[in-house]
Amino acid sequence: MTTLDKNYWENRYQTDSFPWDAGTITLPIKTYIDQLTNKSSKILVPGAGNGHEFEYLIQKGFNNSYVLDIAPTPLENIKKRLPELSNEHLLYGDFFEHKSQYDLIIEQTFFCALPPTLRAKYIQKMHSLLATGGKLAGLLFQFPLTEEGPPFGGSIEEYQKSFGDLFKIHTLETAHNSIKPREGKELFFIFEKK
Repeated sequence: MTTLDKNYWENRYQTDSFPWDAGTITLPIKTYIDQLTNKSSKILVPGAGNGHEFEYLIQKGFNNSYVLDIAPTPLENIKKRLPELSNEHLLYGDFFEHKSQYDLIIEQTFFCALPPTLRAKYIQKMHSLLATGGKLAGLLFQFPLTEEGPPFGGSIEEYQKSFGDLFKIHTLETAHNSIKPREGKELFFIFEKK
């Protein structure tokens, strides 16, 4: 199996090999962001790749937002699109070593890109990065979990079981406004830190 490390991801971006990138923010997450009202919320978009969700947050005035990636090229791509943005918003590093506290973390194709063996570690880390009452929201893939990936799949039952100990599950349902290639394969969720 391929090692999904910094070099792997950097190579994917260097060779323009990122078919998961929709080229813009996806509708389920856009719809969620559009109903947020607290512009001072501290928000993280981890493993964000080209960061369309992060860019949308900044455009909507959520200026306490941050994007984190293990590969430098996608962060450079974001900087090219948002040249006025302070570099402090672009966090280069390993998610599992990141230290801070957030009110909201947006999940978009990060969880499914990690080897399934790291899922329990991801859940623990997300819990530690969220402030009391903080939320983890976004999209998880809904298709049978296989060794072939990324992306790696999963199911509602698996997610309920995996996240349920540390998070209150507010929403976990098939997204009704996914882009065509992902129709029926995405679950929109909102989990709150217990």
